[in-house]
Amino acid sequence: MRSFKTMAKMASLATLATFTMGITATTQAAPSVLQVKETAKSDYAKTKYPILMVHGWLGWSRIGNESFNMDYWYQILPDMARNGSTVFAAQLSPANTTAYRGEQLITQVEDVMAITGKNKVNLIGHSHGGPTVLYVSSTRPQYIASITGVAGTYHGSKVADDIQNNKLSRTAFNILGDYIVGPLIALAQLKPELGIDFDASMKSLTQTESANFNATVAKSAVNDGVLSATENCNKSLSNVDRKGIYYYSWTGVAQTTNLLDLDTILMQLGPLSYGNKDNDGMVSRCSAYMGKVINDSYKLNHTDLANMLFGLTGVFAQDPVALYRQHANRLKLQGL
Repeated sequence: MRSFKTMAKMASLATLATFTMGITATTQAAPSVLQVKETAKSDYAKTKYPILMVHGWLGWSRIGNESFNMDYWYQILPDMARNGSTVFAAQLSPANTTAYRGEQLITQVEDVMAITGKNKVNLIGHSHGGPTVLYVSSTRPQYIASITGVAGTYHGSKVADDIQNNKLSRTAFNILGDYIVGPLIALAQLKPELGIDFDASMKSLTQTESANFNATVAKSAVNDGVLSATENCNKSLSNVDRKGIYYYSWTGVAQTTNLLDLDTILMQLGPLSYGNKDNDGMVSRCSAYMGKVINDSYKLNHTDLANMLFGLTGVFAQDPVALYRQHANRLKLQGL
């Protein structure tokens, strides 16, 4: 890639990491997992099993305190709680391998089961959180009622491939990620022990390594038809595997959605890498397919899909908060 692209990407990542952090509403802490509690006004989103939300690459659970904070899932978790959900946010390494993050998540799934007394959970993962929750469903299927991927990197991101395949950009990003952005996110959560390996995280997000993950760890999901074996835009995927786990996914196809949003520059990386706009600014549309594809054309970009950066989306875009509330209702009606 050309040097000006590299510099733009570095500046974008630094800006994003500095300004996008935290969870609003009253929270109850357990080891590395946060429960968001609100007074329930309805049971519209009251699922049988608790919901554990899993952040993506360079993500977090909550940064700040009770009176001042920013959140990754902006307004989403409090809204779900007000509608009856028992909902938690995971706290994983912001940059590490899928397996490393997956092992962290297994511990937090067990925390949620211990807190709620339930024997299963519903996992919802955004971006790298998508294959991370797939790791848990593949290695601890007895814990999982359903998994949902939102802009999941199931077939990787060509953006990661381009960065990894260029020595200059790879070195620059590793320095930025290992010594500035990653530690900043971990320390801001008072969790320096989360473990940062930026190069390994980028490798996990490449198309090649994602294919290896699907052929090994997630092999059962591929064979069950839950995850398409190649990025072929095939929506004819299985909604449930032989272990009874239900699978869902959705994604968007927008890049610039709000000029006030700090992600505007970062979301140009998708079109630059893919050479088209059939992506959410980071991940191609078909790469996010898993299980029942609820929608693949929301007018939301990669960060909008988690309602990050204070909920700044396009004027005519779908409301991300409503999408998660509706999905919780979907899980409820499925008996999950």
